[in-house]
Amino acid sequence: MSTPEDRFSALFDTTHVALLGYAVRRVADPADAADVVAETYLVAWRRLDDVPVGAEARPWLFGVARRVLANHYRGERRRMALADRLRDSLHQVVPPPEVREPSVVERAVERLGADDRELLRLLAWEELAREEIALAMGLSRATVRVRLHRARARLRQAMVEIESETDAPALQRIPTSGHDSPRWATARPGTEENS
Repeated sequence: MSTPEDRFSALFDTTHVALLGYAVRRVADPADAADVVAETYLVAWRRLDDVPVGAEARPWLFGVARRVLANHYRGERRRMALADRLRDSLHQVVPPPEVREPSVVERAVERLGADDRELLRLLAWEELAREEIALAMGLSRATVRVRLHRARARLRQAMVEIESETDAPALQRIPTSGHDSPRWATARPGTEENS
């Protein structure tokens, strides 16, 4: 008398190629087909006593796969509907940006490395404190402090380079209450840079 494991292995060996072909022809992504087959065999394992013996096992598995595919399609439709709702609400919450020439600061930020950009954006856009940035990036607070210092220096250098390449007006730093949030503005003629 064979064990449940032996019976399941024999079932898998004789049907998995046909079942995978069935799934691949019905989904857009081969990874989804693999998921459908895996789920089908999971059902077969759980209901091994219900699986017919012999030639009837194959169509029984196709029936299970058909129901798994139906669930997959329903899930896809729900995900698409959710994505549509999120896309619609995103335009309400965050309107599309106006098309304009990027500022000197924006152009300078784009010249920085990915880590510098992320640090400065977490600081300026997301308004995270150093401790929060450290947590978000998996770094120590001291490492964040050093990297922010270096990123700001590189940002200043990039801005100076851009100003020398173009006729962009000089930039000055606007003092803030804390040293964690640098603010930059275009200098008006006759004003001096604040340190």
